[in-house]
Amino acid sequence: MSATERFLRYVKTDTRSDPNSGEHPSTRKQFALAHMLADELKTLGLTPTVDEHCYVYASIPANAEAPAVGFIAHMDTEPVVSGTGVDPQIVAYQGGDVTLRNGIVISEAEFPALKEEVGNDLIVTDGTTLLGADDKAGIAAIMEAAAYLTAHPEIPHGTVGIAFTPDEEIGEGALLFDVPFFGCDYAYTVDGGRVGEISYETFNAASAVFTLRGVNIHPGAAKGKMINCCLIAAELLSMFPKGETPATTEGREGFYHIESVETGIETGKISLIIRDHDAKRFEERKAFVSSVRDALAARYGEKNVQVEIKDSYRNCKEKILPHMHLVEHAKAALESLSVRAEILPVRGGTDGATLSYMGLPCPNLGTGGHNCHSVREYISVQSLEKNVEVLLAIIKRYAKYGANIIK
Repeated sequence: MSATERFLRYVKTDTRSDPNSGEHPSTRKQFALAHMLADELKTLGLTPTVDEHCYVYASIPANAEAPAVGFIAHMDTEPVVSGTGVDPQIVAYQGGDVTLRNGIVISEAEFPALKEEVGNDLIVTDGTTLLGADDKAGIAAIMEAAAYLTAHPEIPHGTVGIAFTPDEEIGEGALLFDVPFFGCDYAYTVDGGRVGEISYETFNAASAVFTLRGVNIHPGAAKGKMINCCLIAAELLSMFPKGETPATTEGREGFYHIESVETGIETGKISLIIRDHDAKRFEERKAFVSSVRDALAARYGEKNVQVEIKDSYRNCKEKILPHMHLVEHAKAALESLSVRAEILPVRGGTDGATLSYMGLPCPNLGTGGHNCHSVREYISVQSLEKNVEVLLAIIKRYAKYGANIIK
């Protein structure tokens, strides 16, 4: 079985997570893929574990003296876009736009990364669902690399850890990850981005929820008495800098992202996220959000404007820097396969950000998936198969060099 065949099988299983369920995992249907993967691992002669929270763990025992290195991917897909009845299509891409079965277009002008895929075989959706390359592409690569290693015991390697997590898309993928049980010294998440991208910097991240309370009264007798949450919300939103949104920033630039506004006269709720790579600037952003609350509370009353700010994850850079062999081995592995290596910050977070602070240094490797969280999502067959080669090359380098940096 190839990585592509595995991928086409996995994407047909709906694994959307749910940020509002309060359960772990957030949706029971993620267990369907978890048990499917456990069965495949058993056929490779491994002994997987699926725990009560839907984490899948396995390992390939070492046959050489080398660090234990793990590879991690997440099973869930973005909850906002349908993942039910995914019907993948394979297109021999010769350039230009790609028209999906229902007429939706993946435009080369809008998505210039398409130009890099000329001559490749693209896997796309029928236009009614997301594809699930985020992150079933990572799962397929890890599974196929495991199949190759177990079929070729002559290849020297240390312990190779395998883990598949639920609920990454809702920020809970590493929440209940059992690092001691996983038993690895280092790990990589295999998730998103161009094949060749290596990321060991993530945003620092927090969420903020404003709760508004108003006073409703007949408009004819409202002077000096009515407090309208709709107007408070409008004023609140106007206080945020217009040039610091996801649509106006890039690279290491941080932002405020308003996710939802729900308001009437008497009640209101505004949810947003706060992101910045720089720790000092991140704290300043959280302080700014608090200052917005304070200014409005002074005007409308302490009880009428409240905000709750919660940290989500932190930039894992400081935890990776003492272990830069993770980046150097990945870079050398890619270059040995004639793949352009590029070290880029993640404009988001990964399970690896949390895991790094849990004692498992964990950068991310790109998979080749594009337009994630969208019906226009695509990945090439060539990227899926190249991912397997990359993982095997990293494993071989650790067997040869250990945790050393060899240029």
